[in-house]
Amino acid sequence: MTFNDRIFGVLLIALAVAYGWGATQFPEPFGGSEGVGPETFPLLLSVVLALSSLYLIVRPDPDNAWPWSRTGAELLIAVAVLIVYTALLQPLGFILSTLLAVGTLCWRMGASPVRAYVTGGVAGVVVFLIFNFALDLALPLGPLSVLEVN
Repeated sequence: MTFNDRIFGVLLIALAVAYGWGATQFPEPFGGSEGVGPETFPLLLSVVLALSSLYLIVRPDPDNAWPWSRTGAELLIAVAVLIVYTALLQPLGFILSTLLAVGTLCWRMGASPVRAYVTGGVAGVVVFLIFNFALDLALPLGPLSVLEVN
């Protein structure tokens, strides 16, 4: 059954290449290129994904099977949540879309709805603050832009 891991690894490498290429298409920031620009984090993620995928191809799990039961359904739900997350990122902003995505995923993993969505909200705010202030990379605020301090 190592064939399943290898197929999945090849698909993930294709995703890593597409994601990395997409990151290189970001426009150059105003004021010229910088050491850390908007493409830095996505490029780093694509490299990690590609290396992980290569490992999956070279050293597949000898005893794996595709999860066609409840686990497979949960994986499909997680993929759907992430696709919706990317679609909502611009209109809702980073904090609200992260709240919804992380909250939904935590809830699907067994957390109570209140705890799941509080976790999603905290994660959205903390990551937004890190990117916006520590890394100086702007993330969309969406409707929360009324709270923006200049």
